Amino acid sequence: IILDISQMIKGFRNLRLYSISSRAFGAKYDLAVIGGGPGGYVAAIKAGQKGLKTVCIEKRGSLGGTCLNEGCIPSKALLNATHEYVKAKHQFPKFGIKIEGLGYDYDQIHKQKAEAVTGLTKGIEVLFKKSKVDYIKGVGKFKDPHKVEVALNEGGKDEIEAKNIIIATGSDIAECPGKPILIDEKVVVSSRGALALPKVPKNMIVVGAGVIGLELGSVYARLGAKVTVVEFMDKILPPLDDEICTAMQRILKKEGFNFLLGHKVVGGKVGADSAKITIEKVKGGKQQELEADCVLVATGRNPYTEGLGCKDIGINMDDWGRVKINDHLQTNLPHIYAIGDVVEGQMLAHKAEEEGIAAVENILGVGGHVNYDAIPGVVYTHPEIASVGLTEQELKAKKIEYNKGIFPYMANSRARTNMDTDGMVKFLSDKKTDKVLGVHILGPNAGEAIAEAVLAMEYGGSCEDIGRTCHAHPTMSEAFKEAAMAAYDKPIHFQITVEL
Repeated sequence: IILDISQMIKGFRNLRLYSISSRAFGAKYDLAVIGGGPGGYVAAIKAGQKGLKTVCIEKRGSLGGTCLNEGCIPSKALLNATHEYVKAKHQFPKFGIKIEGLGYDYDQIHKQKAEAVTGLTKGIEVLFKKSKVDYIKGVGKFKDPHKVEVALNEGGKDEIEAKNIIIATGSDIAECPGKPILIDEKVVVSSRGALALPKVPKNMIVVGAGVIGLELGSVYARLGAKVTVVEFMDKILPPLDDEICTAMQRILKKEGFNFLLGHKVVGGKVGADSAKITIEKVKGGKQQELEADCVLVATGRNPYTEGLGCKDIGINMDDWGRVKINDHLQTNLPHIYAIGDVVEGQMLAHKAEEEGIAAVENILGVGGHVNYDAIPGVVYTHPEIASVGLTEQELKAKKIEYNKGIFPYMANSRARTNMDTDGMVKFLSDKKTDKVLGVHILGPNAGEAIAEAVLAMEYGGSCEDIGRTCHAHPTMSEAFKEAAMAAYDKPIHFQITVEL
């Protein structure tokens, strides 16, 4: 064991720099966290657990950030409710279950969503109290490198001083590229507006075939909306594995989605209760007009640092408006760290959480680290898509020799019993060493199944390690095992030769 004495000394110096007392104007802290989203609140709790006097500043008035308040959590509530409705409508009769007069209560769907959000946000406040973290509701702005001025939500101002500061201000919605139409959150909506539509639209245009667009498009397609997706790239979910995306697109088409890939929005007219948008092919061609009573703009998000005053105190930013950091999550001012959506990398809540913990560990001098090669991503459609590591197209571009193993859920006994057989598990491994390089799942509960792949990659595991690990029968997890077997040998329950 090698001990870094200088880091240990730094850690001891950072512990309890200021004694705990009731908060007053100009209160001093060991750590101030600006932003109470997944990265910020997790960092604050970890710091409190480790003995640092910590304060978290959040302007929203409820903790959890975009993810909990108007992103991950409310969207999953809607996705779950509408999926259960579709199951009851189309699958229950096949299981011999009859429901007379089946329908849905749109208001109750949103009520359940709101209850889930409120319960979770209040839960974080309880965790703050348990960890002795102070919570200030307001907008923070750097006054100098160690002081943060806060415009309080209740009126007035506060000021805090901290030895260390973590910037965790997240991201905000992005307008349609070129702004041919503008978001009004009534007819032209962002994800925020789409989570609170007063009624189900008859026709919905989704601009952007990324995660947000396909998830929220799925919600309203299941409730009867006719959904048309306009995407600039020539495939849905552009960063993901091509083979998985092609299969997913076929499934969504069966569910009623219409796709216009390789198209861009060039104009639009917005009325009181409908909108017309003009699109054309990216490669050129005739323009066409689409009309809908709701247009969802889901073209990404931008890092949010507006009004924070980063440049005023000399923090370096990149051309995308992100805060520049080193491998230890530090800015060019070493006592100021930045995590989550305001720094380079995927905009994922769990990535922000890992960075939050790592930043606190670095402040303590115990060497926090995030393995960015083992960060999973999930699309919560049905079936779900989950992935970790490199895609097949990335391996080809890097000229890395690899083996591929695929196992379809159609050949899995539990999936067939459940009549939930769409999709596959796909393994990519190093041709010489069998080390797992990427895993891509399209199937039921893929978001849960991917954890096994992340763990294997974190430990540098091989496909044979997984293939020789006993998986319970009958479970969906057997498809995972057999896909791994297919990469280094052959699966048992599916016979096919994959040629690269």
